[in-house]
Amino acid sequence: MNDSTPISGIAAATDAGAPLAISARGLVKHFGDVKAVDGIDLNVPRGMIFAILGPNGAGKTTLMRMLATLAKPDGGEASVMGHDLATEPRAVRSLIAMTGQFATLDEDLTGRENLIMLARLWGFRGRAAKQRTNELLAAFDLSDAGNKQVKDYSGGMRRRLDIAASLIVTPGVLFLDEPTTGLDPTARQGVWRMIRKLAGSGVTVLLTTQYLEEADQLAARIAVIDHGRKIAEGTSRELKAATGSGFLNITLAEPAQLEKAAALLEKQLGASVQANAEGGQLSVLADTARTANEAVAVLLAAGIELTDFSMGQPSLDAVFFALTGKPAEDETAKTETGQ
Repeated sequence: MNDSTPISGIAAATDAGAPLAISARGLVKHFGDVKAVDGIDLNVPRGMIFAILGPNGAGKTTLMRMLATLAKPDGGEASVMGHDLATEPRAVRSLIAMTGQFATLDEDLTGRENLIMLARLWGFRGRAAKQRTNELLAAFDLSDAGNKQVKDYSGGMRRRLDIAASLIVTPGVLFLDEPTTGLDPTARQGVWRMIRKLAGSGVTVLLTTQYLEEADQLAARIAVIDHGRKIAEGTSRELKAATGSGFLNITLAEPAQLEKAAALLEKQLGASVQANAEGGQLSVLADTARTANEAVAVLLAAGIELTDFSMGQPSLDAVFFALTGKPAEDETAKTETGQ
């Protein structure tokens, strides 16, 4: 993005006691006999990037759709930008924007034509629509691609244009559902810069993600949900501290010995082991340096060669595993396209 180009004129919220952009109490949503969202509370201050983190099927998208007035809650209450979700849905809609997991663009139109069309639908007259389009193309580093058909865009360019389309009228709250799914690391970094800039201009950003580094890098606060319930909330540092500071991290010389090493560590330390098969790495909670050293000795005695081991703070991956009992979905398999 071109950092010299403003996205909006909203003043940034710098006060920790800033008014809430989102307040929810006991939100519930049923689909038949399934409780997709089961009594979730949420407070999101204005101007904050807030991440909803959870595995597939946790209820992240359903929660976001309720807050964006796209699904009616079966229980609980919520307000967005001071307006009640149930009694003032039109007022809420006038102050929010939402970008889903998939682009909603006309691929046969150019990027510029897509934005001008949407601006006209929002009520901008001809010259004003073109001016707003030029501002957004510049802000999202798409000016040079503005006259190309969207079907010729890379994945990263499509994602930036899709989010730009949500900002024809600058919202108070921007909902982003899995904003970087399918993007390669370079494209993901570009979207992250854009999200930070939006928050810096005062836009509240609520995003859902399974990508742990995304939550770690972007969010001032993170709520972890699983099976429709919020199971933890805090800053990344607070979540890691609550999980425990004594994590033993091990890298094996032979990844083929991963299962054997994990079984020995679980027996020795009495804790679940998180495995990264691709890298031959294991992480496990160890109460003290002494117990960690004893566990390493057990591995060495079993003929398992190590290339590295250390004690330290858990990663957000380890926190996720400790809270949900399952590893996060591997995002690397999804990142084949986009620049």
